[in-house]
Amino acid sequence: MKLISWNVNGLRACVQKGFLDFFKNADADIFCVQETKLQGGQIDLQLDGYHQYWNYAEKKGYSGTAIFTKAEPLSVNYGLGIEKHDKEGRVITLEFDTFYFVTVYTPNSQNELKRLDYRMEWEDDFLKYLKELEKFKPVIFCGDLNVAHTEIDLKNPKSNRNNAGFTDEERAKMTALLNSGFTDTFRYFYPDKEGVYSWWSYRFKSREKNAGWRIDYFCTSKSLDDKLSDAKIHTDIFGSDHCPIELDIDI
Repeated sequence: MKLISWNVNGLRACVQKGFLDFFKNADADIFCVQETKLQGGQIDLQLDGYHQYWNYAEKKGYSGTAIFTKAEPLSVNYGLGIEKHDKEGRVITLEFDTFYFVTVYTPNSQNELKRLDYRMEWEDDFLKYLKELEKFKPVIFCGDLNVAHTEIDLKNPKSNRNNAGFTDEERAKMTALLNSGFTDTFRYFYPDKEGVYSWWSYRFKSREKNAGWRIDYFCTSKSLDDKLSDAKIHTDIFGSDHCPIELDIDI
């Protein structure tokens, strides 16, 4: 199976910048997007051969996720089942015969870390949610996790220390998540690879200079390690401040 995840930073804008060309060329089995910035009825995507599932934020023009899948899932769930977390359209879960597939857009801790405390609650509840799913079937989850886990996951670790996305607290939560039984699939294949990022600020010609961060992930239950084929970051694809990421898995 080919799985794709992309934070599109506004799907309508991304469609104007080649989204559909990449979508068709990718021919993924499951393709998911984060930060759609949409409400229901604001876009009509004709994606032949795909079932579409959308989760919208209550706030207009904010957050939001979607999954497009060739195979129809057994069940679909929106959110975490916790009211304070489920108003921003951040999670969709599909159940298939042999696994759960989750896409997530993790809350950003924001300027001056004003949302860090909430982010810590989110991290604990999201991990608890994943582990509940895992009691029944292995889990594949992906999306913009809004954290660069280690120093090789961003260009300038020293100057960004304790900025949103690279705080000790956020990194520790990512470590705890992986230690609980999940695999960061890109690092599984490329444990020491540097200079490969999935997000670049629009400022300071960051993408041109490749001054980026790897904050988009495919993570899988450890029991799926022997089924992993490859992980890719499509740094040549434009249309957003993020680029698409890919997981190839025999499942």
